[in-house]
Amino acid sequence: MTGTPNPSSTGSSSPVRAQTKISVSDPKIMVNLLGAKDEILRLVERTLSSDVHVRGNEITITGDPADNATAERLFSELIELIEKGETLSVDAVRRTLLMLEENTSERPADVLTLNILSRRGRTIRPKTLGQKRYVDAIDENTIVFGIGPAGTGKTYLAMAKAVQALQAKQINRIILTRPAVEAGERLGFLPGTLTEKIDPYLRPLYDALHDMLDPESIPRLMAAGTIEVAPLAYMRGRAQPLDAGVLTPDGWRPIGELTVGDLVVGSNGRPTPVLGVYPQGRKPVYRVTTQDGASTLACGEHLWTVQTPDDRSHGRGARVVQTQDMIGRLRRGHVHRFELPLVEPVEFPEQDVPVDPYALGLLLGDGSLTTTTTPAFRTADPEPAGAPEAALPDVELVRKDEADYVPRHVDGRRGGVIVADPMTTALRVLGLAGTRSPTRFVPDAYLWNTAATRLAVLQGLLDSDGGPVPQRGRTCRIQYTTCSERLRDDVVFLVRSLGGVAHWRRRPAEGRKPGLANGRPVPYRNDAFVLDIRLPEAVQPFRLARKQELYAQSGGGRPMRFIESIEPEGETETVCIQVAAEDSLYVTDDLIVTHNTLNDAFIILDEAQNTTPEQMKMFLTRLGFGAKIVVTGDVTQVDLPGGTTSGLKVVREILRDVEDVHFAELSSSDVVRHRLVAEIVDAYARYDAVQDQQADNSVHAVPGRAATGRPGRRR
Repeated sequence: MTGTPNPSSTGSSSPVRAQTKISVSDPKIMVNLLGAKDEILRLVERTLSSDVHVRGNEITITGDPADNATAERLFSELIELIEKGETLSVDAVRRTLLMLEENTSERPADVLTLNILSRRGRTIRPKTLGQKRYVDAIDENTIVFGIGPAGTGKTYLAMAKAVQALQAKQINRIILTRPAVEAGERLGFLPGTLTEKIDPYLRPLYDALHDMLDPESIPRLMAAGTIEVAPLAYMRGRAQPLDAGVLTPDGWRPIGELTVGDLVVGSNGRPTPVLGVYPQGRKPVYRVTTQDGASTLACGEHLWTVQTPDDRSHGRGARVVQTQDMIGRLRRGHVHRFELPLVEPVEFPEQDVPVDPYALGLLLGDGSLTTTTTPAFRTADPEPAGAPEAALPDVELVRKDEADYVPRHVDGRRGGVIVADPMTTALRVLGLAGTRSPTRFVPDAYLWNTAATRLAVLQGLLDSDGGPVPQRGRTCRIQYTTCSERLRDDVVFLVRSLGGVAHWRRRPAEGRKPGLANGRPVPYRNDAFVLDIRLPEAVQPFRLARKQELYAQSGGGRPMRFIESIEPEGETETVCIQVAAEDSLYVTDDLIVTHNTLNDAFIILDEAQNTTPEQMKMFLTRLGFGAKIVVTGDVTQVDLPGGTTSGLKVVREILRDVEDVHFAELSSSDVVRHRLVAEIVDAYARYDAVQDQQADNSVHAVPGRAATGRPGRRR
């Protein structure tokens, strides 16, 4: 490029004109630079103050030096765009000129070549400086508000960033939502099913998805829960009834009694605080039952982390689905589809206990606890026989016969015990004295104790009254039998709290063939409960060597919990909680793992000007770990009922100083639709400004003048 000033006569008052020449070596670049039928050249000539002439591969710019510098920069940016593979259009040139006029630090060539997504030869990228700053803000912040008029690409660019993040595996879920309230319409009065009512509101989101993804993949992604498109009201309803149990370090508590700061148990078995409690009002609820008999209640929009057999066979991780997504899809043939995660061994606070937990398990499994005589237990194995003796000081075992043992105090004398029997004393403290087979239970001090304590109790029970059940060609089951309903439930809790599953079935006493005792038939007096147990690989169910060896031959397999049924169970008051656990999971009834917030998700709220302040707060507090939220809207097009404040207007005042929250303001210069749209937006803005000014003048009119500004009459 060369520049030489035009000669001018001495003393002339005309401004100095300079000349700059630009040589373009590649003819293809020159052809693109001029445009079809020289349309780009004519646009440049009309727009620039300098004169532009093209001859061959040379562009000559003549004019004021400052104007020439602007023209030279324009051609430099356009040439760089072409060299980066772009085909120039009149629109791109017009936007480049606008960016140069704003004299910003960002180069137009960098703005117009920032590719977000490419599909089938079509590339999605920002087209204006405002859009580029908006896209950068989405990369740099967790919550971004895109506020501006229609046609500025707020939602479209946010969805492109969401799809980009999903393809890059930065998130595992996209959630698209918008309030189903526009122009005063009410869903209840619209014809059709609920889906038919809400689809028109969500259609723009579906259309944008089809621009960015293969249409064939969208139904599959939506069925898998990878993409969710729903009205804003559905985002609210991740709820359970007020009386649903939630496991805490201190035991079970109704979810309706929890407050912010309370501790609940997360999926890792550790305490995690409650971050939010959100009443959800009266909602229909469903009973979700698993194949091992566990169940809880939840609304149709409640979230579940699940994994299907296909997910596991293809090495895919868990997905998140709603209750209603699984109804009617629980099985494929005879195979359960939705597997729930299991809680890791729960760690409750440690408590002191009067009897060694393993010894207590032995006594509960096959011991005499009536205390009318010294407590005794029966076993043919010498290993567990020494447990009470080792666990209690000053206790020795007295063998009565081949299998019966009585623990007695070492200071006991023939003819009577002169000191209190420690085992009898301990059983009375625990409330077990006088219990028989149908009334036995595990005391709370052992149930709500460390994982090591609970495992020791379970090992004592299984060593005395349970055992491994080998199966040909399959892993080994663990079986335990009791005729106490309470002990049955306690063993189920022990197993589940250690990360396992336990099924049980009843074996009625009536009609059963009598057993034999010393060759004599003895009828059964109580129903028996048979438990089939699976425990995690790291949890050893037995201490008895012979049982350990048999169990180890084929292993215990992997405990699994599948959803068996989902049935409606009326309506009730509900509540939603948010927990601080990284995976947002907490433990509910029967140690079922569930959750409420949205982790590792890209969430877009469109048409946010039609949310109330309460809805906006509800939506923003659904943010989970590893998630990103983009909120878009136009505060000049609020369709809420008269007198209702827009949540998008209020949130700017509330969150403007919060770190990691960004408000991106887009204007008419960022409109990327027909050029008339930008002019229409500006025209309406001018009109609104005039109306506002006139309203202000009317309110502040001086006394003696009417609101029209005409002189008023004095009376």
